[in-house]
Amino acid sequence: MQQAYFVTGTDTNVGKTYISQALIRHFVDAGNKTAGMKPIASGCEISRHGIWQGQLVNEDAQALYAASNVKPALDLVNPYRFSPAIAPHIAAQQAGVQIDIDVISSAYRQLAAMADVVVVEGAGGFFVPLNDSETIADLAVKLNLPVVLVVGMRLGCINHALLTVEAIKARGLKLAGWVANQIDPDMPMFEENLASLQQRIDAPCLSVVSWQGDAKDFNF
Repeated sequence: MQQAYFVTGTDTNVGKTYISQALIRHFVDAGNKTAGMKPIASGCEISRHGIWQGQLVNEDAQALYAASNVKPALDLVNPYRFSPAIAPHIAAQQAGVQIDIDVISSAYRQLAAMADVVVVEGAGGFFVPLNDSETIADLAVKLNLPVVLVVGMRLGCINHALLTVEAIKARGLKLAGWVANQIDPDMPMFEENLASLQQRIDAPCLSVVSWQGDAKDFNF
């Protein structure tokens, strides 16, 4: 059965790539042909070795590719790649490029034809701009995939998580579940914050990842 998920986060640097990798490995271990996709990436560098040698490559896309057991072309894995580690729409403007979600949708469909499961990782948070009028949220709607929300567990995460959940549902998307990722090892009252989120988010908590712990035992 064909499956696909769109991974977004409460902010940038909350562990979307780490969780996306773990999801890919979860489905690979279950015997599925699985592909990872990073539609837009900033902070790319020219690869000096490997199959993508000489091409502009993002380390997040490389991580998803390494975890996958389907090995498509780079332009399908990561259609839009920019050197500056800045917001995608600004990086695109500097490069003279217009991010087109139809291009991303076409790449996704080609990946979906090759795999049983596709895990698509967004950029930054849910409302990161892609161009003058569209955001990551619009891309998620275009692909029409169930969403996995990575909650970076730190002070302020409850507000960020609940706002993002509300935004996902307002777009008519299904929240497949969420992952609590402890990105602050010194977060006070971690368990209490986790319980508050579990009480308020009407979707399963797929995994709780401790500081530097493994993401595993996904509850799909």
